[in-house]
Amino acid sequence: MPWVYLVVAGVLEIVWAVAMKQSDGFTRLIPSAITLAGMIGSVGLLALAMRNLPLGTAYMVWTGIGAVGTFAFGSFFLGEQISAAKVVAATMIIAGLLTMKLAEG
Repeated sequence: MPWVYLVVAGVLEIVWAVAMKQSDGFTRLIPSAITLAGMIGSVGLLALAMRNLPLGTAYMVWTGIGAVGTFAFGSFFLGEQISAAKVVAATMIIAGLLTMKLAEG
């Protein structure tokens, strides 16, 4: 179950990052509220996952899901520029996450 908490926490990190972008510097109420709720949910689920997972593993996976997911969302839905270097970087993050999971056993 801790891995489920961790993945959902990572997805909520994507949600709050996208909502923060849409909040226009916290000048729009609904995206600002989604940002706050996403942050609370994300950190709360991360804390639950950390009850059973090592700190380094949990934090790396959480930030990795958030980073790669936010990059992908921005690229595919917000029209942000994709470059070969960015794709390589995202791929390396994913490879690191998989390696961390495999090392966990």
